Amino acid sequence: MGTRREPTARQLRLATELRRLRDAAGLTAREAAKLLGVSNVQISQIEAGLSGVSEQRLRRLASHYACTDDEFVDALVAIAADRTRGWWEEYRGLLPTPFLDLAELEQSAAFLRDVAILFVPGRLQTADYARAVFSARLPKLTDDEIEVRVRHRMQRQERTVPHEVVIHEAALRIMVSNRATSSAQLARLLEFSEADHIVLRVVPFDLEDFAGASSAMTYAGGPLPKLDTVVRDAPHGSVFIDSEAQLNTYRTSFRRVEASSFDADRSREFIWKLAQEL
Repeated sequence: MGTRREPTARQLRLATELRRLRDAAGLTAREAAKLLGVSNVQISQIEAGLSGVSEQRLRRLASHYACTDDEFVDALVAIAADRTRGWWEEYRGLLPTPFLDLAELEQSAAFLRDVAILFVPGRLQTADYARAVFSARLPKLTDDEIEVRVRHRMQRQERTVPHEVVIHEAALRIMVSNRATSSAQLARLLEFSEADHIVLRVVPFDLEDFAGASSAMTYAGGPLPKLDTVVRDAPHGSVFIDSEAQLNTYRTSFRRVEASSFDADRSREFIWKLAQEL
């Protein structure tokens, strides 16, 4: 297998999990290389995501690492064997890599959970809403750069996957553009709230004891819970989180925020009333 110039987030996740298995086994990279009959460089490249790994070698590594979780090993093999070139590849070179990684993550996710405090989640945005968000970015983007980002965001919405969304009232009321854009966005959310694959909930301003304002996240379910991923926005771009301890924290955080929200029917009514005020 050739060396990759820029591994995807999914390839890096496979590399991370293999490194974690080796660390748990108490083996050095040099020792793992000897057991596999390869060079230290090859192990280093595999664990950096710069080189792929065959099913046979992956299973041999898992055996050497005394991993007895067959379901987990099978899931890693599936990631290693995946050669899919998804629709997001057409944006390579046009968009920053995290945009492509997020699209790939969503494509392979078993389910998605979003907590949104200030903005409507990207997968639920209208084109005009997304355009307004990207137009406010600093340093300023060109019109062409904005349109590429908007087109990519709209394509992300084409895959239907079980999706739980909790949106704070702030995100519903903040006008990222004008009243017409906000009105259309609320109407779009009402449409999404009727979709079979989406459960949409709202956290109102007047809710007491809500301290979850820092809980914004996208939680993507993997083939197994230990292969879940959390994505959070940061000043320098999206951050992908996958350590088991942090995943447990974000699972708890989501359920707490969800418990503080209206149910789906009351949320739909709440959004409808907001739309009437515009």
